[in-house]
Amino acid sequence: MEYAASIIDLVGDTPLVRLDRVTRDLGPADRRPLVLGKLEMLNPGGSVKDRIGLPMIEAAERAGLLRPGGTIIEPTSGNTGHGLAIAAAIKGYRCIFVMADKQSAEKQALLRAYGAEVVLCPTNVPPESAESYYSVAHRLARDIPGAFQPDQYHNLENPLVHERTTGPEIWRQTDGAVTHLVMSVGTGGTVTGCARHLRSLRPDIQVIGADPEGSVLSGDTARPYLTEGVGEDFFPGTFDPRVIDRWERVSDAEAFAAARRLTREEGILAGESCGTALVAALRVARDLTEEGTGPGAVMVVLLPDGGRNYLSKLYNDEWMRANGLLGSATGRERILAVLRNGHHGVDVPDVVLARTTDRVAGAIDTLERYGISQMPVSERADDSIEGIVGSINERSLLERAYRDPQIVQRTVGEVMDRPLPTIDAAASMDEAFQLLSEGAPALVAVTAGRPAGVVTKLDLLEYLAHRPRRGG
Repeated sequence: MEYAASIIDLVGDTPLVRLDRVTRDLGPADRRPLVLGKLEMLNPGGSVKDRIGLPMIEAAERAGLLRPGGTIIEPTSGNTGHGLAIAAAIKGYRCIFVMADKQSAEKQALLRAYGAEVVLCPTNVPPESAESYYSVAHRLARDIPGAFQPDQYHNLENPLVHERTTGPEIWRQTDGAVTHLVMSVGTGGTVTGCARHLRSLRPDIQVIGADPEGSVLSGDTARPYLTEGVGEDFFPGTFDPRVIDRWERVSDAEAFAAARRLTREEGILAGESCGTALVAALRVARDLTEEGTGPGAVMVVLLPDGGRNYLSKLYNDEWMRANGLLGSATGRERILAVLRNGHHGVDVPDVVLARTTDRVAGAIDTLERYGISQMPVSERADDSIEGIVGSINERSLLERAYRDPQIVQRTVGEVMDRPLPTIDAAASMDEAFQLLSEGAPALVAVTAGRPAGVVTKLDLLEYLAHRPRRGG
């Protein structure tokens, strides 16, 4: 019979897989490097952080810092908490994990599924703030009797585990042929441990760090970003920056698009930090191909976790669109293009306005004449955006006229609705779609302080149906 003594024994020895489809546009196969993904999402808890959970707990037990019945408290983006929670479930410890509120609902729910308690803290505060998840975790560890904080950011077991396991696995799996190592960096323990081992065997190996925009690790100014689990606003004690030969800074939009591409083209359900690492790997692979040094190069890119923790965010089109990350070619096109698309077969002025002093009957005639459903209402004789004080639409007018036929003799100013939301004519279709999806009946596009047109859902649909096809 073949079986493991416990789930902990199944951590590590994750496979490598060739990333062939996402690299095809770099050039012919015989000119580009071999790019291999290390699938850390195949660890029992779903991430590379499974590797450090048990070793940090056992080191604390040996040092007398954690005793039976004790409580493990850790600030985490989720994955380290999962690794610790698995080990704690086996050993019988209570767990409290402190997380920034930007972390996905799936990560929080998974921690609770293991029996852990979750404390949420605001994301947009400096690490030294009393509200930061670092500070809250430190306070809980100080005040709860028998509590121990593994502190993945300063616990040297973190890099040592990777020096003992992950690095040797990569060397063995590539038969010592690895020339480039690419990793997204958070605590820095994984890249530090792996690089130390591999460099001891191959001093010329190139180590590339992938870092989100807004993380200080690569020298950027600290600011909020959406990518979870990587990047920092301080330098962890587990990170040796000397192991990095080259930094690649990656935006949220690039990281999220790359993760989705990895899923759709390679069949690998990947997390956000995988996208960050993949963007960096493709940049380096392109450079090697263009330089003519691709043949013979073997690049290992570590893929830290899977995508199941991000189904409500990374793989949710509405969330992606709301955060400006959907990245479709159509979505990036401008509202101005929609306005230029026009109303097919109908000669409609760029802007059709009603005046507050117009009769409702006259406004209805205007709607019918131009075949439109919405009109902004202005209290001025000119077409300045400042003069717009309301709006009318055919549905609202029908409901009012049905209840009171005499309403058609009143002025528009008496029956108008709220003004329509405005949007810059240079804004993207994604922005317009989001506003319309949130309930706006139409939008007033604005150019140089003047209305340039009205955009409805039907206008977006007509544009998609009639826009010129590229390459056709």
